[in-house]
Amino acid sequence: MSAELIETVPEQRKPGSMQSLPGFRDFLPDDCARRNYIFARWRKVARRYGFLEWEGPPLEATDLYKKKSGAEIVEQLFNFTDKGEREVALRPELTPTLARVVAAHEREFKKPLKWFSIGQFFRYEKQQRGRLREHFQLNCDIIGEKDLAADIELVALCIDVLRAFGLTEKDFVVRISDREFWTDFFRDNNVPAEGWGDLLQVIDKSAREPREKTAEKLGDLAEPVFATLRSGGKSPRLEQLAAGLQARGLADFISIDVGIVRGLAYYTGIVFEAFDRPGKFRAIAGGGRYDNLISQLSDGAVSLPALGFAMGDVVLSELITEIPQAREAMYKAIGNERKIDIYVVIAKEQRRADALAQLQQLRDCKYRVDYPLTPTKVARQFQAAEELGARIALLYGDEWPQVRIKNMATAQQELVSMHELPSHVERILG
Repeated sequence: MSAELIETVPEQRKPGSMQSLPGFRDFLPDDCARRNYIFARWRKVARRYGFLEWEGPPLEATDLYKKKSGAEIVEQLFNFTDKGEREVALRPELTPTLARVVAAHEREFKKPLKWFSIGQFFRYEKQQRGRLREHFQLNCDIIGEKDLAADIELVALCIDVLRAFGLTEKDFVVRISDREFWTDFFRDNNVPAEGWGDLLQVIDKSAREPREKTAEKLGDLAEPVFATLRSGGKSPRLEQLAAGLQARGLADFISIDVGIVRGLAYYTGIVFEAFDRPGKFRAIAGGGRYDNLISQLSDGAVSLPALGFAMGDVVLSELITEIPQAREAMYKAIGNERKIDIYVVIAKEQRRADALAQLQQLRDCKYRVDYPLTPTKVARQFQAAEELGARIALLYGDEWPQVRIKNMATAQQELVSMHELPSHVERILG
């Protein structure tokens, strides 16, 4: 993150302000429904690929992040000294925690590990479109496999996660590159290894900076780098990866783009980022291979090849809202999820006890059932049944000991005895 985006002036908030903190969100029921819709599809597709869910703590020792990224990372952390005099930080990403956990437990699992996690992350940055101070994130990682088949599998997973939201090859593209392509380029141009990291950072920002500024940073390498970016570069590994995705019918979702480098220094091989086709938003997802990071963070105790990607909820939510078919699919799914199966209409308060006893039985049978908590006009109760999307209404009125069942879709009604009610409900609802 560039220095100009780091907030250096404390925000002024009115005394007694009850607003949420800048960059943090309240999730009202509609917001929670959209968030849960995203989580459900993340989880479903990851499991379809054989990934197992895990989770780490939201609070870690600050040194864990310093070890990976250096002392400068502290500027982007929500860090503090806890009551035990420990320097701790809310997690800004998951990879350091993953490395710590794998180093401690890797002998307990067969390789490769295919793990995913859905968690909340925090960075003390200036909020802007697509980037807040907190967000939820899907992380998918493969640990212990160096073959390119793992890279193909991970990119395919990223594509299928986005497809699960109704997005097509016309809506997004995954741009794929290879850091080894550039390290080979540097060797061929006699660039000392200690300068590779800075040059990769320059190439990574080249699409977002004026050409003159990039050229100044690259110096004598400017023209060969620009020529390589124009031509697209050639990489046997990238061609093999593209062929593997083509065999799966996913070729239309990818583009080879050696300009994608990823800003984090720990990446070692294939890297990729997903973008919306028009380029209106930030990257939807990004990741790649980081074969040396687990060894680095475990002080050499464990050395395993690894690769992974992360997808945040903020940009993804914006993209879903932007694409008509994705937006309609989301609202349809949310609407169906909110519907109940049965609404209990209590027309006679003398029958409330009977109604509540059967209501509990129906809930025990896994039906979604609602009812008026207090005496309410019958017309208003049926209105509530319609608003909640109930498939049937059960009317407890004058026909004791019978119950009237109304099919809310057809308006068809029938009277059944209370002891026969469960079988009739099962026949109607299945």
